Amino acid sequence: MIQRIQTVYLLLVTALLIASICLPVGYFMGADAAVYTFKPLGVQVGEVFNSTWGMFGILLLSTIIALGTIFLFKNRILQIRMSIFNSILLVGYYLTFFAFLFVLKGDLNASFRLEWSLCLPLIAIILNILAIRAIGRDEVMVKAADRLR
Repeated sequence: MIQRIQTVYLLLVTALLIASICLPVGYFMGADAAVYTFKPLGVQVGEVFNSTWGMFGILLLSTIIALGTIFLFKNRILQIRMSIFNSILLVGYYLTFFAFLFVLKGDLNASFRLEWSLCLPLIAIILNILAIRAIGRDEVMVKAADRLR
């Protein structure tokens, strides 16, 4: 299982998504020089916590799917489908991020500065695509071996 390259790709996807959950995606700079950290779980503005639980939920679900996909090595077609679904979820993460960004930016009347950790889900999408290609090559190889029997 671990000797397959797609397993390494999926482990890297899992690690990147765990890092994405923990790291801030940006900072809001208020007019009064206040800095508010925008994390996937929410933004703390003084006493008020603006929750962005949708972003956190998508990242957590995507992490669980990436980890679970590793153990589907006997069912390669399902493994491909789960990887595609995971990539679609991560695209949904970016859509959710932009929706929360515009809502919070309007509420806080602040400028926004992106953080480097926002690119981690994009790298995870690329690794998912590489895993899908490697799983597809394995499936073709197994079908060719079955034909020769």
